[in-house]
Amino acid sequence: MTETEVTVNAGTAPQAAASAPAVLVLEDGRIFRGRSYGAQGTALGEAVFATGMTGYQETITDPSYARQLVVQTAPHIGNTGVNSEDAESRRIWVAGYIVRDAARRPSNWRSERSLDSELVEQGIVGIQGVDTRAITRHLREHKTMRAGIFSGEAAQATDKELVDAVLASEPMEGARLAEEVSIDEAYVVEPKDHGWDGDPRFSIAAIDLGIKAMTPVRFAERGVRVHVLPATATIDDVKAVSPDGFFMSNGPGDPATADNQVKLLRTVLDEKLPYFGICFGNQILGRALGFGTYKLRYGHRGINQPVMDRRTGKVEITSQNHGFAVDAPLDGPTSAPEERYGRVEVSHVSLNDEVVEGLACLDIPAFSVQYHPEAAAGPHDAAYLFDRFIELMEGARDGRTANLSKEPVDAQHPADAQPNPAQPNPAQPSADPNTTDNKTEDKK
Repeated sequence: MTETEVTVNAGTAPQAAASAPAVLVLEDGRIFRGRSYGAQGTALGEAVFATGMTGYQETITDPSYARQLVVQTAPHIGNTGVNSEDAESRRIWVAGYIVRDAARRPSNWRSERSLDSELVEQGIVGIQGVDTRAITRHLREHKTMRAGIFSGEAAQATDKELVDAVLASEPMEGARLAEEVSIDEAYVVEPKDHGWDGDPRFSIAAIDLGIKAMTPVRFAERGVRVHVLPATATIDDVKAVSPDGFFMSNGPGDPATADNQVKLLRTVLDEKLPYFGICFGNQILGRALGFGTYKLRYGHRGINQPVMDRRTGKVEITSQNHGFAVDAPLDGPTSAPEERYGRVEVSHVSLNDEVVEGLACLDIPAFSVQYHPEAAAGPHDAAYLFDRFIELMEGARDGRTANLSKEPVDAQHPADAQPNPAQPNPAQPSADPNTTDNKTEDKK
């Protein structure tokens, strides 16, 4: 065994004797050997870890995991099998799956088939019997990186050949994936199909950048009709459904590639249509306002991520899945780089590393968060965000307020106001030389 190779005794792994050898190879040359799980062959992508102890079916069917090899930090995976109700999209999206102890057989009253058989049926290459704790620690210390899972005949290649195959794969930076995972044709989610009694309260246009199935359901439960549109939708497509609000979903890839969606959102913001975005939709709002985005060292993935709502001081435990973040000043409110959008503030922040977890516009009806309030799987701490969006649409409809600042719709826009030289302008960022942004050394 070389210094870059880690071998775990797979004797206790389920079906170890019956499965073929498999190997996980990281781009820095680190190698982990185990046994095949799911389909056999080759899977290339970015190796990331997810910290959720439950909800593995929701994880692997989340389109935001496209082109990623997911390491489950929970050691026992597959115990409850899979079913037809818990999938968050039409298929499994993870490029590959990495687990320590795969269940020998599922045991749950809702189980319809085993996770192993589901992976085989959908052609997802996985590996079991590896030390997922060691893999996770390696990724935390060295950052997420390209990787490959090789099983069956593919695992017979030399270590150098396997590393070369990984190094030849595409990185996540610069990847444009939302269009790949999005729907081809629009569809509608009706409130009456999800327990709402009465006419719809509002109608929204939701751009599918990798939307999870429970997101439009959470809207529908509150009486909101959801027109789900493809990632390629134009402003004419949006206007065609006469929406009261506009929504952009989570999704995979580098937000720096989402120029078309940024252009669309700016048009929406210019027309003062209420906006709510989550995850990828948060990053697109950041870009539309003129902020940049950057790649995190290892991202936030799991259903136990602590976030503080800076407006209330409340701490929420949230479900997250992102490898990129918005680079906006934490000390606010501040003027958006795109000045026509007025003031903006970071509304939520990660308690682990102070990454921006939410944006709130104070002069236009728009806000977003970096996490998943639909909570599938995950906690329900953030469910109020759906209600906040409804309140924003109510305010815009009734002419009471135009934004989250609760100011009247005819309040003077700060961009049009003349500053009083005798008073500091709260819309300007701090000039304190000790003030730093959220890009700490740990994340560069």
